[in-house]
Amino acid sequence: MRRRKFITLLGAGAAAWSVAARAQQAERKRRIAILMLTAGDADGQARITALKEGLEKLGWTEDRNLRIDARWAAGDADRMRTYVTELVQANPDVILANGSPAVAALRQETRSIPIVFAAVIDPLGQGFVSNLARPGSNITGFTNMEFTVLGKMLELLKGMAPNITRAAALFNPATGFYVPGYLRLFEASSPSLGIELTTAPVHDVSEIEDTVAKLAHEPGSGLIVPPEAFTITHHKLITASTARHRLPAIYAYRSFVGEGGLMSYGPDPYDIFRRAASYIDRILRGEKPSELPVQQPTKFEFAVNLKAAKALGLQMPPNLLALADEVIE
Repeated sequence: MRRRKFITLLGAGAAAWSVAARAQQAERKRRIAILMLTAGDADGQARITALKEGLEKLGWTEDRNLRIDARWAAGDADRMRTYVTELVQANPDVILANGSPAVAALRQETRSIPIVFAAVIDPLGQGFVSNLARPGSNITGFTNMEFTVLGKMLELLKGMAPNITRAAALFNPATGFYVPGYLRLFEASSPSLGIELTTAPVHDVSEIEDTVAKLAHEPGSGLIVPPEAFTITHHKLITASTARHRLPAIYAYRSFVGEGGLMSYGPDPYDIFRRAASYIDRILRGEKPSELPVQQPTKFEFAVNLKAAKALGLQMPPNLLALADEVIE
C-alpha cells in the first residue's frame, strides 16, 4: 500500500511539474534587439514608445515576457558597426533595424537572425530582399519612402516658393549612401517638375553651415532633406541654418517643422514603428521573415510653419493651406 501510494504521489508530482514547466516555457522572455541610427532624443524615444505600444497590444510586455536591448548610433557609422557586432553576438530572437546602413551592416553579420527593418528606402534596389512580396531571406520590414513621395515634396516646395528652379538634397554619404541612386531613379521614372535636382553631401556637422550658406547664395535654390540618420540626428542645426540663410527647405519628417523648419511631407515615423510590432509578433510566434511581404507606409503628414514662411517672405497659397495636416502659427 505504501509503495502504491508513493507511485501515485510521484505521478501527481510529475504532472504538476510538467504543467509548471510548460507555463514557465510559455512565459519565457523573448529577446528583441533594436539598432537605431538616430539619437535617443525625444523623437527617437517616441518611435520606440510606439513600437512598445504595438507590442503590448499583441501580448508582449517588457520585463514580463519580453526583453528589449536598444542601441543608438546617433548618425555615427563607426559606432553603428560596433553595435552590430554586439547585437549579433548576443543572438536575440529578432532584430529591429532602423535605416539602410543598419540593415546593410547586419546583413553582412548574420543570415539567420530575423531582421525587421523600419524606415528603409528601396530595400529591393539595395539588395536587402529579392522580392517585395516574398523577401526570401531573414530580412523584411517597412519602407518609409518611394518615388511619389519625393515628387510630392518637390511639388509642395515649388508651390510654397515658386521662384525655385533647383533643389539640392542634403545628406551624409556615410549614412545616406543610397540617396544619389534613389534620386537618379526618381529622375528617370518621373516627369519633369521644372526643378533641377542635385545633391549636397555633407560629411560631418562642420560642413552643414557652409553647405547651406553656399546654396542660399545661388539664385533660385531650395533644399530637400530626405529621411536619413545624419540629418535626422542634427535636425535642429539644419533648420537653424536654413532659417539663418533664408533658404526655403522641405523635410521628410514633421519634427523638423516643430524646430522651426518651413515645411515637411512624408510618412508618419511613429506609425511605421507601431506597425513593425506586428511583424515582430509574427516572427516570435514562428513565422519566417522570408514569407512576410515588405510593406509601404500608409500614413503621411504634411506640416507647415507659417512663422518660418513669413521670415522667408513667403505666403502660403490657399490650396496648400487646405492640404496641410498641421499648421504651426
